[in-house]
Amino acid sequence: MNLQVDENGRLRHFLSIDGLNRDILTDILDTAESFAGVTEQSIKKVPLLRGKTIVNLFFEPSTRTRTTFELAAKRLSADVLNINVNASATTKGETLLDTLRNLEAMHTDMFVVRHNDSGAAHFIAAHSQPHISVINAGDGRHAHPTQAMLDMFTIRRHKPDFKELSVAIVGDILHSRVARSQILALNALGAGEIRVVAPRTLIPAEIDSLGVQVHHHLASGIRDADVIIMLRLQNERMQGALLPSAHEYFQLYGLTEERLQVAKTDAIIMHPGPINRGVEMDSQVADGARSVILQQVSYGIAVRMAVMTMAMSNAQQAGDQPS
Repeated sequence: MNLQVDENGRLRHFLSIDGLNRDILTDILDTAESFAGVTEQSIKKVPLLRGKTIVNLFFEPSTRTRTTFELAAKRLSADVLNINVNASATTKGETLLDTLRNLEAMHTDMFVVRHNDSGAAHFIAAHSQPHISVINAGDGRHAHPTQAMLDMFTIRRHKPDFKELSVAIVGDILHSRVARSQILALNALGAGEIRVVAPRTLIPAEIDSLGVQVHHHLASGIRDADVIIMLRLQNERMQGALLPSAHEYFQLYGLTEERLQVAKTDAIIMHPGPINRGVEMDSQVADGARSVILQQVSYGIAVRMAVMTMAMSNAQQAGDQPS
């Protein structure tokens, strides 16, 4: 059973790209397109979720993701509750289900969940009341579906025909929930070629099953690429002996203007943020003409507005059904 869709194939929860077809992903992108203009208006609000309460339930910190979800909800006129889980009863022995039931008792309508355990958002969705929708804002190494969709939206804005694209994802593929979600989304949308570029120690064993080409050298991995997505390198990876040092990583895999010359002249550069300058790329690339990194942040609000309205609309209909 796919928790994410109802019996009519409409989005109920947004937990993973896995299990969602091209039509649903395209609907998200098209809906986000309709919201993109809202952020450019003098009054940046629409009343679609007025009277609804959305809970940002973050069990691990992420200022950028939480902030864009909060802005998206407020621009839809929803009320937003940010839960500081580190200071909540869950650290005093209250279980996740106890927390869930207490929040449901406050007549909430949506949970945006970020958790360091893979599957946490699925667990919450499986145990929530029928009228509540759950959005995964990142769980363990598993998935970060809204990040993947804002990346797809950014790509589509610059390169509308996915089937013609060669996309290179560079960095820590092994531990990245973002990379996994990006690969699934690119496959679902029919991308022509997907490459992953990383040291052998940062490539997962099952990567072949995802339908990607594996490269261990940056030059071959980004040659003639239309889109280059640089992943953030976590400091703990270097401490765990998977990499010798940040300096050596940059010497081999850091993106510079010189190394970028092998990509297509109109290639766009992306990064989920925050950037480690001098590790994943130098400032000249990050701030250069081909970088669309700040656009990703802006588009993230429109994409999250789209997911919230689609999921909550269908969740509300499910909650109205007689039991």
